[in-house]
Amino acid sequence: MKIGSRLLLGLALLLLSGITQVKSQQVLVESVAAIVGNEVIYLSDIENMAADARRSGNKMSMDDLRCEILQQLLVAKLFLDQARIDSIIVTDSDIEGELNVRLNDAIRSAGSEEALKGYFKKSMTEIQQDIRKVLLEQATIREVQRNVAQGIKVTPSELKKFFTAIPKDSLPVIPQKVELSLIQLDPPQNEENKAEARQKLLDIRGRILEGQSFAVQAIMYSEDPGSASRGGELGYLMRGELEKPFADAAFSLTKNTVSKIVETRHGFHIIQLIDRNGDLINTRHILIKSRVRPDQAALAMSKLDSIADLVRKDSIKFADAALRFSTHKDSRINGGKFVSTDPSERDTWFALEELNPEMYIKVRDLKVGEISDPFRTTDENNNVVFRIVKLDSEIPAHRANLKDDYQNLYNAALMNKQTKTYDEWIQKKLSTTYVKISDEFKSCEFLKKGWLK
Repeated sequence: MKIGSRLLLGLALLLLSGITQVKSQQVLVESVAAIVGNEVIYLSDIENMAADARRSGNKMSMDDLRCEILQQLLVAKLFLDQARIDSIIVTDSDIEGELNVRLNDAIRSAGSEEALKGYFKKSMTEIQQDIRKVLLEQATIREVQRNVAQGIKVTPSELKKFFTAIPKDSLPVIPQKVELSLIQLDPPQNEENKAEARQKLLDIRGRILEGQSFAVQAIMYSEDPGSASRGGELGYLMRGELEKPFADAAFSLTKNTVSKIVETRHGFHIIQLIDRNGDLINTRHILIKSRVRPDQAALAMSKLDSIADLVRKDSIKFADAALRFSTHKDSRINGGKFVSTDPSERDTWFALEELNPEMYIKVRDLKVGEISDPFRTTDENNNVVFRIVKLDSEIPAHRANLKDDYQNLYNAALMNKQTKTYDEWIQKKLSTTYVKISDEFKSCEFLKKGWLK
């Protein structure tokens, strides 16, 4: 399995941007591109990073690319030099979780630890040390930046000034957004459907145990569109990236053995272990979902039609009907209010384009307060369900404005103010920091802004 070019670039940049301490008055030697305080930037690092960027598709000229990379590294070294002065120390424990994720991502993309070691021509210990060094550097820079920007806020008058300064024709067009409530019904007698799915999978498993190819059976019968064409192969994944029942079964297998039937929220699986490498596992699986019979669909649609009719006649409130009848766990306790599944957002506003096709078609023609006819769709786990939706509120497509888009504009203004604060800090820091740039880079335009002494 080849290493993805984007991951290779990211990891290569990590491995190439180590920190080396030197005395501030040290004379530049041929291999050194710049010195910032006690920090050194090597010419070989810039050349390697530029070459990797070009291989990944960057079309800038090599001279412009070198200058851009040098500028980024010089700014990073300024922050690191300030961390030394302020005695800011980030420990291994602060970045251990991220280190494991980065390392496992690299192993998974490479296919194995051996492939990763072969690409970088380093031992796993050396690769881990290189990544740890750079993650510590990045965390240290973030801590200095946090101190520099500490307490920065945007007042209402500053936000209004920021907004007013944006040319009207440059303001982004915000797509139409809607707030929805829904009532969902799962297929009636779904346990019968599940039993049929299990039996189908048992028959497939029996053929595999008799000697037929797992991969061929996956191509023919698996209902996972992402892996079926690859013979059910999922690639290297960590335990935390798999559903718990799936992971528990997969990690208990020995190579080439086949699991018993495993149920997850996506359906029923059988699993074959291809390879295990530490905390990474490569498996094949066959997924079978329960089928909904026409009579079951008709029954669900009829019940939803009756519920919608009762709500329209004001015999029951939509929120009460959702609590009483809906099987949609995320919304029923909130009166059916449809909320983003992203735990960091839990937003109730959706652009129409964010809805699945069936929801989109039903919502686009509704007026605020109206309830759709019943329709068949799929839930967040791609299982067949039946729904009615109510359009609670809408914001038509519009140019960004302070009334409807306050939070987004506030975030943009805050970022703008923080960037200005960083730029002012950099200029002030330059006036008190020893900086030496190799003659090879003196033509870089950005150096005229205080970098050359």
